[in-house]
Amino acid sequence: MTAREAIDLPPLWLALFAALAWGQARLLPLGGFGAWGGPAGAALIGAGLVLMAAAVFEFRRHRTSVIPHRTPSALVTTGVYRLSRNPIYLADALILAGLCLRWHALPALVLLVPLFIAVITRRFIRPEEARLRAAFGPAFEAWAARTRRWI
Repeated sequence: MTAREAIDLPPLWLALFAALAWGQARLLPLGGFGAWGGPAGAALIGAGLVLMAAAVFEFRRHRTSVIPHRTPSALVTTGVYRLSRNPIYLADALILAGLCLRWHALPALVLLVPLFIAVITRRFIRPEEARLRAAFGPAFEAWAARTRRWI
């Protein structure tokens, strides 16, 4: 893994987008979500954390790397990977959306969450899928045909 790959990690992108959402909420408070924003945001954050834990559990169970940019030693298609090919990235998006709700950052929710999804898809998902396709061929193709990328 190169030095760039060592620091080019999804949690850092999530932190960057979360910081932008927080900044938007503080510097340009445009709209809120009323009394339900906090609890709904907390629920999304909680769901994201649970989903992420379940996905990491499956990686550990199959003894393969959770680190992007590495070629996996196993194709994980069990547990939450039966429902989504990218539950960790989905969890990241849920956490970001939850933070936007909690911080009453409506513009960030509308603009940054889709942008975050686009960045993650381009920087991580597409290269990971290429590595999986190369490593597991027909098994990956069959799983990709029956399992959606996000949800």
